[in-house]
Amino acid sequence: MSIFNSLHINASGLSLERLKLDTISTNIANVNTTRTEEGGPYLKKEVQFEENFKQVKSSFTENIERKSFGVKTTAIVENNTGLTTEYNPTHPDADEEGYLQLSNVNMADEMIEMIMTQRTYDANVTAMNASKEMLKKALEIKTN
Repeated sequence: MSIFNSLHINASGLSLERLKLDTISTNIANVNTTRTEEGGPYLKKEVQFEENFKQVKSSFTENIERKSFGVKTTAIVENNTGLTTEYNPTHPDADEEGYLQLSNVNMADEMIEMIMTQRTYDANVTAMNASKEMLKKALEIKTN
């Protein structure tokens, strides 16, 4: 086990939270988008992730073990649930009956997700700083 594992784990968390913030920003920017290149309204995007495992050789037992090594992004998916329609026959994207399909991005939900993501990012920064301080203190240890 490397002394830098905690820094790698925190760095993976920081990268994930940065991607989540970017995705939330894109969702907020497109809250009123009714027409995309694919056709239809903008669909909310969500980041999917999972724990990242590595195969390492144990220094005690010499066995190969599976150890956690932070998180990794698996996909950014579109959520197509919660689409709503409204009657607006004057809108250029309305169908022949006058109904307009709206994006499924909910501003309140996005703001809550953004606050949670920012707090998780801050927690990762705090943990990384604690790891750096421990490594600094370890370097200061003098043997007699």
